[in-house]
Amino acid sequence: MPEEIIRTLSVDGVRYGYRVLPHASDSGAAPATEPALVLGGALQGMYGWPQMDDHLGPATDVVTADLPGMGSADPLPPGPSADILRRAVLRIADDLGAPRLNLFGFSYGTAIAFGFAQHHPERVARLALGGVPVHIDEAQVECWERAREVLAGGDLDGFAALAADALMCLDPERTVHRRELARRYVRRSFLHALTHSPHATDSLYRALADRPDFSGGLSGVPALVFAGEHDTVTSPERQREFAATIEGSRFLTVPESDHWVVLERAVEVAELVSRFFTETETETETEAQRAAAPVSLPRQAGARGVSTRGC
Repeated sequence: MPEEIIRTLSVDGVRYGYRVLPHASDSGAAPATEPALVLGGALQGMYGWPQMDDHLGPATDVVTADLPGMGSADPLPPGPSADILRRAVLRIADDLGAPRLNLFGFSYGTAIAFGFAQHHPERVARLALGGVPVHIDEAQVECWERAREVLAGGDLDGFAALAADALMCLDPERTVHRRELARRYVRRSFLHALTHSPHATDSLYRALADRPDFSGGLSGVPALVFAGEHDTVTSPERQREFAATIEGSRFLTVPESDHWVVLERAVEVAELVSRFFTETETETETEAQRAAAPVSLPRQAGARGVSTRGC
Protein backbone atom coordinates (compact mmCIF):
# COMPACT_ATOMS: atom_id res chain seq x y z
CA MET A 1 0.00 0.00 0.00
CA PRO A 2 1.40 3.44 -0.90
CA GLU A 3 2.36 5.88 1.81
CA GLU A 4 -0.22 8.51 2.67
CA ILE A 5 0.44 12.20 2.06
CA ILE A 6 -0.56 14.88 4.57
CA ARG A 7 -0.95 18.46 3.39
CA THR A 8 -1.66 21.61 5.44
CA LEU A 9 -3.69 24.49 4.00
CA SER A 10 -5.40 27.60 5.30
CA VAL A 11 -8.45 29.66 4.44
CA ASP A 12 -9.02 33.10 5.95
CA GLY A 13 -6.08 32.40 8.24
CA VAL A 14 -7.69 29.19 9.57
CA ARG A 15 -5.30 26.24 9.34
CA TYR A 16 -6.58 22.80 8.35
CA GLY A 17 -5.28 19.70 6.64
CA TYR A 18 -6.07 16.84 4.34
CA ARG A 19 -4.74 13.35 3.72
CA VAL A 20 -4.26 11.55 0.43
CA LEU A 21 -3.93 7.81 0.05
CA PRO A 22 -2.57 7.59 -3.50
CA HIS A 23 -4.17 5.17 -5.92
CA ALA A 24 -2.57 1.74 -5.82
CA SER A 25 -3.19 -0.80 -8.58
CA ASP A 26 -1.59 -4.23 -8.76
CA SER A 27 -1.55 -3.92 -12.55
CA GLY A 28 -0.08 -0.42 -12.55
CA ALA A 29 -3.16 0.93 -14.33
CA ALA A 30 -4.13 4.59 -14.15
CA PRO A 31 -6.88 5.64 -11.71
CA ALA A 32 -10.33 4.60 -12.86
CA THR A 33 -11.95 7.86 -11.76
CA GLU A 34 -11.29 11.27 -10.25
CA PRO A 35 -9.96 11.58 -6.67
CA ALA A 36 -12.61 10.81 -4.05
CA LEU A 37 -12.97 13.26 -1.14
CA VAL A 38 -14.79 11.90 1.93
CA LEU A 39 -16.51 14.41 4.25
CA GLY A 40 -17.95 13.00 7.46
CA GLY A 41 -19.75 14.09 10.60
CA ALA A 42 -18.79 16.92 12.94
CA LEU A 43 -16.25 14.80 14.80
CA GLN A 44 -15.14 12.50 11.97
CA GLY A 45 -11.68 13.50 10.84
CA MET A 46 -9.20 12.35 8.26
CA TYR A 47 -8.42 9.00 9.92
CA GLY A 48 -11.97 7.73 10.31
CA TRP A 49 -12.52 6.04 6.95
CA PRO A 50 -10.40 2.87 6.59
CA GLN A 51 -13.19 1.07 4.73
CA MET A 52 -13.10 3.72 2.01
CA ASP A 53 -9.32 3.31 1.74
CA ASP A 54 -9.80 -0.42 1.18
CA HIS A 55 -12.53 -0.16 -1.43
CA LEU A 56 -11.67 3.04 -3.29
CA GLY A 57 -7.88 2.78 -3.00
CA PRO A 58 -7.53 0.30 -5.89
CA ALA A 59 -9.55 2.64 -8.14
CA THR A 60 -8.45 6.18 -7.30
CA ASP A 61 -6.83 8.54 -4.81
CA VAL A 62 -8.74 8.63 -1.52
CA VAL A 63 -8.80 12.02 0.17
CA THR A 64 -9.96 12.69 3.74
CA ALA A 65 -9.75 15.93 5.69
CA ASP A 66 -9.76 17.74 8.99
CA LEU A 67 -11.69 20.77 7.75
CA PRO A 68 -11.78 23.97 9.84
CA GLY A 69 -13.35 23.19 13.20
CA MET A 70 -12.69 19.45 12.92
CA GLY A 71 -10.00 17.17 14.31
CA SER A 72 -6.56 18.79 14.33
CA ALA A 73 -7.65 21.89 12.38
CA ASP A 74 -8.03 25.36 13.83
CA PRO A 75 -11.45 26.27 15.23
CA LEU A 76 -13.96 28.00 13.01
CA PRO A 77 -14.32 31.76 13.42
CA PRO A 78 -17.59 33.13 14.86
CA GLY A 79 -20.57 33.32 12.55
CA PRO A 80 -21.92 31.14 9.75
CA SER A 81 -19.51 28.44 8.62
CA ALA A 82 -20.92 27.19 5.29
CA ASP A 83 -18.93 29.56 3.08
CA ILE A 84 -15.54 28.99 4.72
CA LEU A 85 -16.05 25.21 4.63
CA ARG A 86 -16.92 25.29 0.92
CA ARG A 87 -13.83 27.37 0.21
CA ALA A 88 -11.74 24.93 2.25
CA VAL A 89 -12.92 22.11 -0.02
CA LEU A 90 -12.15 24.20 -3.10
CA ARG A 91 -8.60 24.78 -1.78
CA ILE A 92 -8.16 21.02 -1.44
CA ALA A 93 -9.29 20.46 -5.04
CA ASP A 94 -6.93 23.17 -6.28
CA ASP A 95 -4.02 21.88 -4.18
CA LEU A 96 -4.55 18.39 -5.59
CA GLY A 97 -4.53 19.85 -9.10
CA ALA A 98 -7.82 18.04 -9.71
CA PRO A 99 -10.22 19.64 -12.20
CA ARG A 100 -13.01 17.58 -10.63
CA LEU A 101 -13.55 15.50 -7.50
CA ASN A 102 -15.87 12.69 -6.52
CA LEU A 103 -17.54 13.84 -3.29
CA PHE A 104 -18.91 11.55 -0.59
CA GLY A 105 -20.66 13.36 2.26
CA PHE A 106 -22.12 11.66 5.31
CA SER A 107 -24.38 13.25 7.97
CA TYR A 108 -22.97 16.71 8.83
CA GLY A 109 -20.66 16.37 5.83
CA THR A 110 -23.59 16.13 3.41
CA ALA A 111 -24.34 19.84 3.84
CA ILE A 112 -20.74 20.73 2.96
CA ALA A 113 -20.66 18.38 -0.05
CA PHE A 114 -24.09 19.43 -1.36
CA GLY A 115 -23.35 23.13 -0.90
CA PHE A 116 -20.03 22.76 -2.70
CA ALA A 117 -21.72 20.95 -5.60
CA GLN A 118 -24.32 23.73 -5.85
CA HIS A 119 -21.66 26.47 -5.97
CA HIS A 120 -19.07 24.58 -8.03
CA PRO A 121 -20.86 21.91 -10.11
CA GLU A 122 -18.09 22.03 -12.70
CA ARG A 123 -15.64 20.73 -10.05
CA VAL A 124 -17.74 17.69 -9.06
CA ALA A 125 -17.63 14.47 -11.06
CA ARG A 126 -20.11 12.55 -8.88
CA LEU A 127 -21.85 13.22 -5.59
CA ALA A 128 -22.78 10.56 -3.01
CA LEU A 129 -24.70 11.62 0.10
CA GLY A 130 -25.68 9.40 3.04
CA GLY A 131 -27.72 10.10 6.16
CA VAL A 132 -28.78 13.57 4.99
CA PRO A 133 -30.15 15.59 7.98
CA VAL A 134 -32.57 17.47 5.78
CA HIS A 135 -35.30 17.65 8.42
CA ILE A 136 -34.87 17.69 12.22
CA ASP A 137 -38.16 17.36 14.13
CA GLU A 138 -39.01 18.95 17.49
CA ALA A 139 -38.33 15.75 19.43
CA GLN A 140 -34.79 15.69 18.03
CA VAL A 141 -34.31 19.37 18.85
CA GLU A 142 -35.42 18.81 22.45
CA CYS A 143 -33.13 15.80 22.78
CA TRP A 144 -30.14 17.78 21.54
CA GLU A 145 -30.95 20.66 23.85
CA ARG A 146 -30.85 18.27 26.79
CA ALA A 147 -27.52 16.92 25.55
CA ARG A 148 -26.13 20.45 25.26
CA GLU A 149 -27.16 21.21 28.83
CA VAL A 150 -25.42 18.07 30.04
CA LEU A 151 -22.28 19.01 28.12
CA ALA A 152 -22.36 22.58 29.45
CA GLY A 153 -22.52 21.08 32.96
CA GLY A 154 -19.26 19.21 32.35
CA ASP A 155 -20.68 15.69 32.24
CA LEU A 156 -18.79 14.35 29.24
CA ASP A 157 -19.83 10.72 29.75
CA GLY A 158 -23.47 11.72 30.08
CA PHE A 159 -23.30 13.81 26.95
CA ALA A 160 -21.59 11.05 24.95
CA ALA A 161 -24.34 8.60 25.94
CA LEU A 162 -27.18 11.03 25.15
CA ALA A 163 -25.65 12.13 21.84
CA ALA A 164 -25.00 8.59 20.65
CA ASP A 165 -28.51 7.45 21.56
CA ALA A 166 -30.06 10.48 19.85
CA LEU A 167 -28.46 9.43 16.57
CA MET A 168 -29.57 5.79 16.70
CA CYS A 169 -32.74 3.73 16.39
CA LEU A 170 -33.05 1.91 19.72
CA ASP A 171 -36.45 0.33 19.03
CA PRO A 172 -35.93 -3.41 19.75
CA GLU A 173 -38.69 -4.25 17.26
CA ARG A 174 -36.53 -2.97 14.41
CA THR A 175 -33.45 -4.87 13.31
CA VAL A 176 -30.29 -2.80 13.16
CA HIS A 177 -27.16 -4.74 12.23
CA ARG A 178 -24.36 -4.35 14.81
CA ARG A 179 -26.45 -1.83 16.76
CA GLU A 180 -24.72 -2.25 20.12
CA LEU A 181 -21.27 -2.29 18.56
CA ALA A 182 -22.03 0.94 16.71
CA ARG A 183 -23.55 2.46 19.84
CA ARG A 184 -20.43 1.78 21.90
CA TYR A 185 -18.17 3.05 19.12
CA VAL A 186 -20.10 6.32 18.74
CA ARG A 187 -20.08 6.91 22.49
CA ARG A 188 -16.33 6.34 22.68
CA SER A 189 -15.75 8.58 19.66
CA PHE A 190 -17.67 11.46 21.21
CA LEU A 191 -15.87 11.04 24.53
CA HIS A 192 -12.44 10.78 22.89
CA ALA A 193 -13.01 13.91 20.80
CA LEU A 194 -14.25 15.92 23.77
CA THR A 195 -11.28 14.81 25.84
CA HIS A 196 -8.53 15.31 23.26
CA SER A 197 -9.65 18.12 20.95
CA PRO A 198 -9.51 21.66 22.37
CA HIS A 199 -12.40 22.87 20.23
CA ALA A 200 -14.53 19.72 19.96
CA THR A 201 -17.16 21.23 22.23
CA ASP A 202 -17.52 24.27 19.98
CA SER A 203 -17.71 22.03 16.91
CA LEU A 204 -20.48 20.01 18.51
CA TYR A 205 -22.40 23.11 19.51
CA ARG A 206 -22.26 24.30 15.91
CA ALA A 207 -23.31 20.92 14.54
CA LEU A 208 -26.24 20.78 16.94
CA ALA A 209 -27.33 24.39 16.49
CA ASP A 210 -26.75 24.94 12.76
CA ARG A 211 -29.63 24.18 10.44
CA PRO A 212 -27.95 23.38 7.13
CA ASP A 213 -29.71 24.50 3.97
CA PHE A 214 -30.58 21.69 1.59
CA SER A 215 -32.89 23.77 -0.60
CA GLY A 216 -32.29 25.03 -4.10
CA GLY A 217 -31.90 21.73 -5.90
CA LEU A 218 -28.99 20.70 -8.11
CA SER A 219 -28.47 19.80 -11.76
CA GLY A 220 -25.56 18.72 -13.90
CA VAL A 221 -23.98 16.44 -11.28
CA PRO A 222 -24.66 12.67 -11.16
CA ALA A 223 -25.83 11.99 -7.62
CA LEU A 224 -26.68 9.12 -5.31
CA VAL A 225 -28.49 9.57 -1.98
CA PHE A 226 -28.81 6.69 0.49
CA ALA A 227 -30.37 6.30 3.91
CA GLY A 228 -30.57 3.67 6.61
CA GLU A 229 -34.14 2.36 6.63
CA HIS A 230 -34.48 3.16 10.36
CA ASP A 231 -32.77 6.56 10.35
CA THR A 232 -34.31 8.49 13.26
CA VAL A 233 -32.49 11.77 12.53
CA THR A 234 -34.25 12.26 9.20
CA SER A 235 -36.57 9.60 7.86
CA PRO A 236 -35.78 7.83 4.58
CA GLU A 237 -38.98 9.32 3.18
CA ARG A 238 -37.70 12.84 3.82
CA GLN A 239 -34.32 11.98 2.38
CA ARG A 240 -35.96 10.57 -0.71
CA GLU A 241 -37.88 13.85 -1.12
CA PHE A 242 -34.57 15.69 -0.91
CA ALA A 243 -33.02 13.37 -3.51
CA ALA A 244 -35.86 14.26 -5.87
CA THR A 245 -34.62 17.89 -5.91
CA ILE A 246 -31.36 16.70 -7.54
CA GLU A 247 -31.89 16.25 -11.27
CA GLY A 248 -31.41 12.64 -12.34
CA SER A 249 -30.36 11.42 -8.89
CA ARG A 250 -30.85 7.93 -7.52
CA PHE A 251 -32.09 7.07 -4.04
CA LEU A 252 -31.36 3.88 -2.14
CA THR A 253 -32.40 2.53 1.26
CA VAL A 254 -30.00 0.36 3.23
CA PRO A 255 -31.81 -2.27 5.32
CA GLU A 256 -31.03 -3.14 8.94
CA SER A 257 -29.38 0.20 9.63
CA ASP A 258 -30.14 3.62 11.05
CA HIS A 259 -28.37 6.99 10.83
CA TRP A 260 -25.03 5.27 11.48
CA VAL A 261 -25.31 3.18 8.34
CA VAL A 262 -21.60 3.79 7.59
CA LEU A 263 -20.73 1.84 10.75
CA GLU A 264 -23.47 -0.78 10.75
CA ARG A 265 -23.16 -1.63 7.05
CA ALA A 266 -19.61 -0.36 6.49
CA VAL A 267 -18.56 -2.80 3.78
CA GLU A 268 -21.80 -2.51 1.84
CA VAL A 269 -21.69 1.31 1.92
CA ALA A 270 -18.04 1.37 0.83
CA GLU A 271 -18.80 -0.98 -2.06
CA LEU A 272 -21.87 1.06 -3.01
CA VAL A 273 -19.96 4.35 -3.14
CA SER A 274 -17.02 2.77 -4.94
CA ARG A 275 -19.29 1.32 -7.64
CA PHE A 276 -21.06 4.64 -8.09
CA PHE A 277 -17.83 6.60 -8.43
CA THR A 278 -16.31 4.19 -10.95
CA GLU A 279 -19.26 3.30 -13.18
CA THR A 280 -19.04 4.32 -16.83
CA GLU A 281 -21.37 6.73 -18.62
CA THR A 282 -23.06 3.80 -20.36
CA GLU A 283 -23.73 2.15 -17.01
CA THR A 284 -25.10 5.44 -15.67
CA GLU A 285 -27.52 5.71 -18.57
CA THR A 286 -28.68 2.13 -17.98
CA GLU A 287 -29.29 2.89 -14.30
CA ALA A 288 -31.22 6.04 -15.17
CA GLN A 289 -33.65 4.01 -17.27
CA ARG A 290 -34.61 1.82 -14.32
CA ALA A 291 -37.77 2.30 -12.28
CA ALA A 292 -37.83 5.40 -10.08
CA ALA A 293 -38.73 3.49 -6.90
CA PRO A 294 -36.04 3.21 -4.20
CA VAL A 295 -33.96 0.04 -4.14
CA SER A 296 -32.42 -1.82 -1.25
CA LEU A 297 -29.15 -3.59 -0.64
CA PRO A 298 -29.33 -7.28 0.31
CA ARG A 299 -30.13 -7.99 3.95
CA GLN A 300 -27.52 -9.46 6.24
CA ALA A 301 -27.39 -13.24 6.02
CA GLY A 302 -29.64 -14.90 8.60
CA ALA A 303 -31.39 -11.69 9.69
CA ARG A 304 -35.15 -11.58 9.95
CA GLY A 305 -37.17 -9.28 7.73
CA VAL A 306 -38.08 -5.80 8.93
CA SER A 307 -40.49 -3.07 8.01
CA THR A 308 -39.25 -0.37 5.64
CA ARG A 309 -40.81 2.42 7.74
CA GLY A 310 -38.50 4.62 9.81
CA CYS A 311 -38.65 4.72 13.61
